[in-house]
Amino acid sequence: MSAPSLAKPPSPVFLITHEFYPVSGGIATFAEEIAKASVQLGYDVEVWAQSAPAGVEKKWPFKVRRLPLKGTHDLICQIKLAWQLVAHRRELRNATVYLPEPGPMMAMMLLQFFKAFRPKRLVLTFHGTEILNFARSPVRRWLAGRLIRHATRVSTLTTYTQELLLEHFPSAADKTFLTPGALRSDFAVVRERATRTEDKIVILTVGRLHPRKGQLITLQALQMLSKDVRSRIEYWIVGGRNKGNYEDLLRNQAAMDRALTVRFFGNIPDGELADVYNRADIFALTSVAHGVSVEGFGLVYLEAAAHALPIVAHNVGGVAEAVRDGVTGLLVTPDRPAELAAAFEKLIHDSALRQRLGVAGRIWAMRNRWEENATALFSRAEEQA
Repeated sequence: MSAPSLAKPPSPVFLITHEFYPVSGGIATFAEEIAKASVQLGYDVEVWAQSAPAGVEKKWPFKVRRLPLKGTHDLICQIKLAWQLVAHRRELRNATVYLPEPGPMMAMMLLQFFKAFRPKRLVLTFHGTEILNFARSPVRRWLAGRLIRHATRVSTLTTYTQELLLEHFPSAADKTFLTPGALRSDFAVVRERATRTEDKIVILTVGRLHPRKGQLITLQALQMLSKDVRSRIEYWIVGGRNKGNYEDLLRNQAAMDRALTVRFFGNIPDGELADVYNRADIFALTSVAHGVSVEGFGLVYLEAAAHALPIVAHNVGGVAEAVRDGVTGLLVTPDRPAELAAAFEKLIHDSALRQRLGVAGRIWAMRNRWEENATALFSRAEEQA
């Protein structure tokens, strides 16, 4: 599909984020793909991102400016970013400034009272958890509300997140629209599944090791299956250690059952994930709400579906907009371990069902395009400015 031509040279786009390569995760992927798609549409894009170790930079079709900050959400990091925005205010004043995640939003909240530091066009994207974080503090709620009122356009990835945003910040109603998650550009063409070499049925989870991602819940559900079934499967966990002892909990739980083989792969580079997906039979990511942290969408579900993997997931947050229950996967209500175990057992025993859900998933994963999201974010922002 060829990119639509722009009637006039567009204003430059400054995409400012604390989550960019080599950071992994859904927000980092979203920011990178929006930047790539915007360049395809003819925009002059510059990404401002957190500092990175020497030698890790890749070749990008857009400019990348590494800022002297770690990319955390603490006050010092916000002040450092705010100072960068002030120092480069002349560049930003007549540009489109895009803030796709909460770190830079909080920095902009500090500057929004000074008109000289506000860009002509401000575009925001909300993913879910930050809405609840902003809303629970009276001060941040007030600051976020003002920032939304100053914004030209506000997007969310799912209807769920949009409704959450409007519930807490109703002033966003006349400027909010959807930018649904899409498949990573390097997943645009996925090879047909090769003949598998695994002796057992492989159930795969890809995601950071964190209680919200539900790896422990999946493991416990698999351990509820009969010994005969457990001996026929392997559970593969891909994802890096997070703060705390969650990985230790997972390893201790796995050690309690010798009939079920559990393999920990750690972090795997994106370029090597395709091989792991192709060696699996079922994808599982049983996310749960964890404090104010919610699953707003989950781009990894699309990656798994693109590799024709049937999916088992919890019906929480915006997951139902990434996984179609009974079409591309099976959704289970959280806190029902027996139902979750039954969903796994159903797929383990029914290879025809796995194939049907997997075939539908490949089609489902391709339905959205990053170029459409970039057009909605920036072309219409210029029209409204």
